[in-house]
Amino acid sequence: MGKDMNIKKGDTVKVIAGKDKGAQGKVISVLREEDRVIVEGVNLVKRHTKSVQQTNTTGGIITREAPIHVSNVMLVEGDGVTRVGFRRDEVTKRRPDGSTYAASRSVRVSRKSGKEI
Repeated sequence: MGKDMNIKKGDTVKVIAGKDKGAQGKVISVLREEDRVIVEGVNLVKRHTKSVQQTNTTGGIITREAPIHVSNVMLVEGDGVTRVGFRRDEVTKRRPDGSTYAASRSVRVSRKSGKEI
């Protein structure tokens, strides 16, 4: 815990361990404090809900995605999976008064191909 997450919302990931091993899906949300991600169509669980009159919700069995640990997923790049690295790129930024200055920006890169993600 505490380290930065290499997976972001919207990334396409492949599950590498667990009951849904081999499944691919898009990351719906990232739970940073728990080191978990919710992936579309992966780790589906059934929730038995009670109908509540005040909020007008109907009861029944609802199937939805449960969080999966970030160590059990890998980023998909092309037709395979890759690890994620970081690189600092030099960029020129512009101040409100119009003058420019050099700064560095952190970008995610594929460890397999070296391309920016």
